[in-house]
Amino acid sequence: MEQQENVQPTFEEIQIPVPFGYVSAKWWGPRDKQPIIAIHGWQDNAGTFDPLIELLPKELSILCIDLPGHGRSSHIPPGIPYYLFWDGLTILRRIVRHYNWRNISIMGHSLGAAIGFLYAASYPDDTEMLISIDTVAPVVFNPAEIVKNTGPFLDRFFYYESLGTDKMPAYGYSDMIDLVMDGHHSTLTRKACETLMKRGMYPVKDNKYFFSRDTRLKVNRLALPTYETVLEFAKQIHCRYLMIKAVPGRVRDNWVLYKNVLDTIKESTNDFTYVEVEGSHHVHLNDAPLVAPYILNFLYKSDPSVK
Repeated sequence: MEQQENVQPTFEEIQIPVPFGYVSAKWWGPRDKQPIIAIHGWQDNAGTFDPLIELLPKELSILCIDLPGHGRSSHIPPGIPYYLFWDGLTILRRIVRHYNWRNISIMGHSLGAAIGFLYAASYPDDTEMLISIDTVAPVVFNPAEIVKNTGPFLDRFFYYESLGTDKMPAYGYSDMIDLVMDGHHSTLTRKACETLMKRGMYPVKDNKYFFSRDTRLKVNRLALPTYETVLEFAKQIHCRYLMIKAVPGRVRDNWVLYKNVLDTIKESTNDFTYVEVEGSHHVHLNDAPLVAPYILNFLYKSDPSVK
């Protein structure tokens, strides 16, 4: 593989129309090429890929979207809960149809990886490749736990729905970054938090900031698929597949079940790659140089022009 020139890629801010407003995105690289669609994790935003993309060839075209309610994208209309995995699948298909793209390539982290999983399974003949970072599929819970938590989560949704901007606390810049670090239990570096908050907050008066994400996103466990359903989706994934697992990653994930899902994907596709890198759940953001070579090798294997 040839040594890369030290030329920083550039991006353009765009807005993609949707029925309830728009999806904001950062389009890196050439606009005359169909891009890899990059999808961030829960309560993150398109900025999560900044450090990684800066290490990739400037000739790559990559569209990093803000999911609804995240970053600079429109929020889901009032009165409607977020069904995170299905909302993401729907919005991804809307974007594909908007541009009339074919043979889609997806890169996702966490929630974004799960959305990519659902898309690749739902449109197996229209998905070229999927790069998943530290998540395989939608989270899997015991059915009894799903039933038990449905009522409390709905009531929590109504609580967050009742919070208008007049009830939302504003914070100074440093306090905002501290809150993000605390919320991730210090698994994100301060620099990584600052990168996310470039589009994860907005200024108000007196040098204070609000979070830009929709508070209703905190209700994140509605309409979850069963483990058996996830396995059936996995059987339909036939595209080229790269799984980058952070170690230890997010320790609360049930990797015994995810391992079974990965084994199913491995059986259903002829091009399966699994690698492990040392780091936390946001390894692509904290330690992008550990992740970039694996992605570049994966892309290079399929397209010799990527060097």
